[in-house]
Amino acid sequence: MYALTHCTLHTGWEDLTDHALLIEGDRIFDLIPTAHLDPDLPTLNLGGHHATPGLIDLQLNGCGGVMFNDSITPATLDTMHQTNLKSGTTSYLPTLITTSDADMLTAMQVVSQYRRHSPHNILGLHLEGPYLNEKRKGIHDAAYIRPLDCTMLDQLVQAGRETVKLLTLAPEMVEPADIRRLVAAGICVAAGHSDATYEQAIAGFDAGVSMATHLFNAMSPWLGRSPGLVGAVFARNEVYAGIIADGHHVHFNSIELARQIKRERLVLVTDATPPAGTHIDSFWIGGQQVFYRDGKCVSADGTLGGSALTLIEAVANCVQRLDIPLAEALRMASSYPARAIAVDDHLGYLSPGYVANLTVFDQALQIVGVIDRGQWLSQTHLSVN
Repeated sequence: MYALTHCTLHTGWEDLTDHALLIEGDRIFDLIPTAHLDPDLPTLNLGGHHATPGLIDLQLNGCGGVMFNDSITPATLDTMHQTNLKSGTTSYLPTLITTSDADMLTAMQVVSQYRRHSPHNILGLHLEGPYLNEKRKGIHDAAYIRPLDCTMLDQLVQAGRETVKLLTLAPEMVEPADIRRLVAAGICVAAGHSDATYEQAIAGFDAGVSMATHLFNAMSPWLGRSPGLVGAVFARNEVYAGIIADGHHVHFNSIELARQIKRERLVLVTDATPPAGTHIDSFWIGGQQVFYRDGKCVSADGTLGGSALTLIEAVANCVQRLDIPLAEALRMASSYPARAIAVDDHLGYLSPGYVANLTVFDQALQIVGVIDRGQWLSQTHLSVN
């Protein structure tokens, strides 16, 4: 056992100073006033920095120079995890965008096996597609967009939430009965890449869709005479919404308006791709070459192809560009995503019994280090090969 001291602890419920957080093994043991600390207990002095529940990214296509779709292997997951740690993200959903059934089944197998030794880092698979509306495909390869068939539905249900944590689909393209079956298997179903009318979106929510993927992007907009999917998300208080706070995907004022409506249901995601955490100027996604220029990822025709964002940068944008209180911005990247995929009983908060995944940063919102399953890793030890 050891204790973290001399820091501000953002627990997800409150901000604590003059307190110590005790870690035993890979779990948080307790939070106590520093004055009550056993003088013989080993301590890690954080020098006045901030400590928060480890950041959780629900939409990560790639980073550190790799793309999950390009190499569906444990080595890719390793690279993504090590890159994440450098920017303060301790848990994530590797995201496989629209592809073949064979690749989907491979990804399910790889993630299932990986989770046997790292269940608190890789929280499950996010399948973004292929059951989408081609009208809102974005960068996804139209050749692979298709209806949900019975055979694949059976495979998804059999895998369940321990493997497939999140599935993005267009609710107007999938039968409500099939959505209900996915939800009954514990899979979080999100609406995205959708041209749904308001009524179709509401029918999807009634069938069990509980989230929207990258709000505002690749979905029917909110118009006065046609509220679309965006309007439906705003109308249903219980529905979570991921949002990419990089200033390229969504105007910052739209993020602030969405926060006023969705409150604790608005979740920061990165939708990151290979340039995140490294320096490359082009990559391939959905059969198209994407160029990383001036902070954004775009194809030759100007279509956005993911981002180069990290979650700590998204938090910083919320604090510095939108004046969102720091504690709330942190919850948008830790507590709220944990709630959205129902892992908030052991992740997303600093509380006794919770997994000891923490992010430590300074006043300038620069990462100092992380605690990964109880193990302290300083920034100097987080180099990415």
